[in-house]
This record gives sequence, C-alpha cells and structure tokens, in this order.
Amino acid sequence: MFYSLGISASIGNNFTICLLCLVILKLKLGILKSVPLVFSLTSPLKLVEEENPEFWRSQARTTLQTALDRKLNTNVAKNILFFLGDGMGITTYTAARILKGQLQNQTGEETVMTMDTFTNVGLVKTYSVDFQIADSAATATAYLCGVKTNLNTIGVSAAARNGICKSQKGNEVTSILKWAKDAGKSVGIVTTTRVQHATPATSYAHSASRKWYSDADMPEAAKNDGCTDIASQLIKNTDIDVIIGGGRKYMTPSGTKDPEYPKDYSSMGKRKDGRNLINEWQSLKTGKVAHYVWNRTDFDAVDPETTDYLLALFEPGDLRFEADRDPSMDPSIVETTEKAIRILQKNPKGFFLLVEGGRIDQAHHDGRAFMALHETVAFDSAIAKGLELTKEEETLTVVMADHSHPFTFNGYPFRGQSILGKSPLWASDMLPYTTLMYGNGPGHKITNGKRPDIRNINTKTKDYVQLSAVPTESATHSGEDVAVLARGPMAHLFHGVQEQNYVAHAMAYAACVGADLRHCQAEIKPSTADHSFTFSRGAHSTAALLSSLLSVLLVLTLLI
Repeated sequence: MFYSLGISASIGNNFTICLLCLVILKLKLGILKSVPLVFSLTSPLKLVEEENPEFWRSQARTTLQTALDRKLNTNVAKNILFFLGDGMGITTYTAARILKGQLQNQTGEETVMTMDTFTNVGLVKTYSVDFQIADSAATATAYLCGVKTNLNTIGVSAAARNGICKSQKGNEVTSILKWAKDAGKSVGIVTTTRVQHATPATSYAHSASRKWYSDADMPEAAKNDGCTDIASQLIKNTDIDVIIGGGRKYMTPSGTKDPEYPKDYSSMGKRKDGRNLINEWQSLKTGKVAHYVWNRTDFDAVDPETTDYLLALFEPGDLRFEADRDPSMDPSIVETTEKAIRILQKNPKGFFLLVEGGRIDQAHHDGRAFMALHETVAFDSAIAKGLELTKEEETLTVVMADHSHPFTFNGYPFRGQSILGKSPLWASDMLPYTTLMYGNGPGHKITNGKRPDIRNINTKTKDYVQLSAVPTESATHSGEDVAVLARGPMAHLFHGVQEQNYVAHAMAYAACVGADLRHCQAEIKPSTADHSFTFSRGAHSTAALLSSLLSVLLVLTLLI
C-alpha cells in the first residue's frame, strides 16, 4: 500500500500513518477524488535516502566545513547591489522557496534559492517612530536614509508630520543613493511598481506624504507652502543614471493619452501644472546619450555600452504582476536588473543600484498568495542575475524585506504537497483549509456562521484569494522582524538583531560613502608597544614588570 503511494513502507512515524489513513478513508468515502500530488510525485528513493542518518550527517559536515573555511571579505565595496523584497516576510520567503522547487518538479522544501546562498544573515526591527507596525515609506527612510521616521513620510525625520507640508521643511534626510552619487558612483533604481512609489521614492525624494505622486495628488495648502510632488523631485533632486519601473501618468499633463492605452481614461496624464517631466528629463540630458523608453522593443534596442542615462516607464502606474506580464511588451525584473547593471558598471568608481520586488507586497494586500509567491520567485531570479554580472570581491549585495504581512503557513501538509494546496487534515467544522492563509484581508468569507466549502475549489490559480480570519478591504502589514542577507565586502556587518536604520549605515561604511569614511581611510599602523624591560605608565605595565623580575629571580635561584 505505502509503496503504491510513492512512500517507503518502513515509515515509523505514527502521525504520518494517521494522515495516510485519513487520506485513504477520504478516498473510500468519496471526499477526495484523487490522491494528493505528493503521493504520485515524491520519489521513494529520495525518501529512503533521507531515512539514512548518514545523509543528514554528511550534509551537515559539508556545510560546517564551508563555514569553517570562510574568510572575511574586508575590501572596500566598489558596488552596492541592494535588493528589496517589499512585504517579503519570512513566511513568504519560505513558501516561495517551496514553490520555486515545485515549479521545477521537485518536492520543494529542500530547494536552495539564490537568497539561501548568502553567507551572512541577520534580523531587523521594522517598527516606525509612531507605529508598532510600519509602512513601506517609514521603513524605506530607515534602511535607505539611516533614520527612523513616521508612517507615510519619506526622506524626512520623525520631526515631520504625515501630510503636513510645513513640518517637512528643515527635516529632510538624504539617502545612500545620494551619498553614492556624491562619491562619484553611478546610481539607479529598478522597481516593479511605479517609480514614484514609497520604496524607490525614498531614494531621491523628501515628502510629508508618500501619496503626493504628482501635483494632482497634493492638497492646495501643501503646494502653497512650497512642497513639491514626488515625480517632479525624481528629475530634480539627484542625477539618477538609470530609472526603470512604471508611473508614466504622473509625469505628463492632465489628459495626455498614454501611448500603450490611448483609450483608457485612468491611464491618461495626471499633472495639473501642465509640465511634461519626461520631456524635461530629456532636455536635462542634452549632450549625453539618454534614452526614454516605454515598451519592450525600444528597451531591447538600448545599448548599455553606449548609454549614459535610461528612463524606462513601462506602465502608466505599477507594472503588471509577473504572472500577467506580456513578454512582448514588458521585460522581466531579471532583464531590467541586467540592463541597469550593464549601464551602471561602466563607471570605474562603481555604482549603487536599488532593485525592488514591489508587487510582492501588493499581491499580499490582495490576499493572493499565488501572485505574491511568483513575484518572489522572479525576484530571486533577479538576485541571481545580479550575482552573475558582478564580482563578489568588490560588490556588496544585500537582500532584505521592508516589512511582513499577516501571512501564515499552517496545517500538516505532506512533504512535497503543493504550497498553494490544502491541508490533508480538516478543521473541527469538517471543512478543508489552505496551507497558506491570512490573519486579515479580503478573503474573509463567513456565511451563516460557516466558512466556505473549498473541497471543489482550485486554490492553485492566480486569482484565488486565500481565506482570512478578519475582514479588511486590504490585508495589512505585520510587525515581526524581517531578514537581511548579505555577501561581498564587509557582509559580516549584517548580523544579529538590529534596528532597520542600521542597514543604511552598514552599506555606506562598506562602500565608503556618506559621512563615515573610516573604512577606506584606515591604515594598518605599526605597533608602538615597548616589550623591553622599561618602566611605562599604568598599573598594568608595573604589574607586568614585577612579574618579569620575579621570573628572572626564580630562574637565577634554580641555577644556583
């Protein structure tokens, strides 16, 4: 029986046997119409191998020796590659690992993601100054500017108040992207959201509200008080070499037809001031090789070797989810990351590049685990491309999340069972539930006091919305610590449990940008300690001298 299910007959775990019996019982009662995927795909040889203790001992010995052989890389980082998975909490990270393996016809749990190969791992605390659970604006200000701040504000200290323009003045803080530019490096941002969204915006803008994407999104009082919208700051504040993402409609005058969706009113330009920021950007680059592109064909035609500046805006707003992306129109995050690096790496002084997997977060807000995990898998592939194109001895690569979501991984699914599937054990109401669920969100569906019966529902589709415990229009963020991973020069600085704002300072120190230049100024000085029998200041020196004299007397006594 067990062999026919693809599982070793030598299983001795009573709990597993109970689960198997439950599955068999459900089959006989007609509750299940087929055997779970794991039973048909899991290799019996693989599981038998794992039953051998030497399998795990050998694996651990290899990992241990690798750790023992590791040498610290204390070089000054020429380049910084900073990958930010928006909303990529630990549960998302783990579930995406399993999905990545299952997409390759593996069981998934043992899959090694690119992120898993990073040798230095720590945790960061994500709270903001005013809230226990933060948003992407406050967190971005922490890890990019090195200063914690208030919810919904970007590039300003906590002395600024959400939505109050006057409080912004004098409280601006700059980011590591600007520090790198000031140090002579090339800089860029790549995102799957609009380039005016919280994470990329914090690298160049200062705003009392993250929602001031264009002047049309600002209250008149804020404009009268002298505040400017985020899109206009994109082309003014810092000379950014590469800008890739979405957000065309925030750059053009109200009513301007979008080149891709000319009949879609919501895609039209939004600006009330009549400015065309795309044209202005092009004018500012006179004398340089600068390209503005909005589609795949023009993007592919951009030659990184001859390009100084690139502005690529592929959608009026955020980019499409990876599962919905039209490859003929929009490049993937892997391709945009590659293009950015190839343009930036021509600078002999190096570069700073921020790459954001921004739609992981947005899929979670929608309660769509399928989309969130596929976005994360694509993000991991972009990290792999970044490592492929750079040299570890000179490039500090950092991967982290800004915050997490109330996303749970629960039940007792069998090894290799679809991460998007259902737990083989049902709840006390005799109804099945999915392995992945949300604490709150749009998936709360209680009718007459009962949960929906999902026995005949395919939970593995991109449009399926996972059940949630509490009804909210959009799933919120959650407040647990998130992981930060690093490799390359000074990667060992990313360790332990730190405040989120520490990340900016550690990256800056490693690359000698910003205010703290000790790493590149440090010199190995010869020791000035005098080891001869001479008097020196301090009790420690006196004690050492007495000890030496006593030793000499003891030797003389023995000789006599």
